[in-house]
Amino acid sequence: MLILTRKSGETITIGENIEVKVLSIKGGQVRIGIDAPQSVSITREEVLLKRQENAENKA
Repeated sequence: MLILTRKSGETITIGENIEVKVLSIKGGQVRIGIDAPQSVSITREEVLLKRQENAENKA
């Protein structure tokens, strides 16, 4: 795992076409923006885990 420290307004680039920007930091919350091609799937972890749980329950 790569760990980086960023300030509000700073950006991280992943590959050639994905950018993650720190939009704001307030208390314990960090707002980020992700700029990526539509072909790249972006899913919050809790949503992904819920989908997996639902799939397992149906099987």
